[in-house]
Amino acid sequence: MAAHNDIVLFHYQFSPYGKRITWYLTLRGIEYAQCLQPIYLPREDINGLGVKYRRIPIMSIGRDVYCDTRLILRKLEEKFPNGALGASQPDQKAIEKLLESWTIDGGIFMRAAQTIPPDMPLMKDPKFTKDREDYMGRSWSQESVRDMLPEGLTHIRDGFEFLENGLLADGREWILNTAKPSLADIEAIWPFHWVLQLKSIPPTLVSREKYPKVYAWIDRFDKAIKTAERSMPKPTTLKGADAVSYVAQAEFSEPEGEVDSNDPLGLKKGQDVESWPVDSGFKHHDRGRLVSLTAKEVVLAAQSKIGGKEIRIHHPRWNFRTRAVSGEGAKL
Repeated sequence: MAAHNDIVLFHYQFSPYGKRITWYLTLRGIEYAQCLQPIYLPREDINGLGVKYRRIPIMSIGRDVYCDTRLILRKLEEKFPNGALGASQPDQKAIEKLLESWTIDGGIFMRAAQTIPPDMPLMKDPKFTKDREDYMGRSWSQESVRDMLPEGLTHIRDGFEFLENGLLADGREWILNTAKPSLADIEAIWPFHWVLQLKSIPPTLVSREKYPKVYAWIDRFDKAIKTAERSMPKPTTLKGADAVSYVAQAEFSEPEGEVDSNDPLGLKKGQDVESWPVDSGFKHHDRGRLVSLTAKEVVLAAQSKIGGKEIRIHHPRWNFRTRAVSGEGAKL
């Protein structure tokens, strides 16, 4: 079974980070295939690709596998430039970038995760809580979750306040005052959309009456997504073995690239290296031969577990660490 545009998205449907990518693909009308994953480890399909990176989603285009939604969105903008959602003016690009940083690095999503109801059925599943402890590096006991809830609610309310009386204060429909949703809207909306789905915030703190502009913005966004969904086929769903086999047999989607000789890491092309995120999921390191290193991206060559075909694993540089390793064990 073929994957449209050679894209296979590995995600699970309630993943808030996954929504960043599915929304983008839908608004662009870019057809793709998906391989649905369990909400917690192990994820045997991703292991089958030879990828140790544990966060969701990852996206393959051919035999290139892209990790981290910031990198995925940038690659989609580059590979499908006609109708791109990203800003073109420098001041708007700056707002877009600041919103990305605010929601991911600035703590908005982390605070949103602190509003997960402690009595939610998933929170009583020891496999889930153990998995999230591995992911975040902190306790996910019910006691810890209850302790963090007031703090999370306080910060998320502050986020609604900023949107209502800041970015959306003049009554604009979209963040950059565009005619339709842009990448800036995706960068801003996803954690707030998610917490409203969780229904974990008391209406005394956040409600449609208190934040009418934010709620109307989220309603418009949902309507835009539903309209876009009706105009494109549903994604093809591949089973794990089929998805891994498809990726392993595909062609690479971009040239090999070079290693910047002036990079502070001082690494050389072909050197055995490992790379991993430092903010979450940091216990899981990808290893392989260094293919490319730029200011924004590191690319490792590793072997899939099906057919031993080489794949290329792409990580961003921001909040990722890369270092040389001995040759032993460098292949996945």
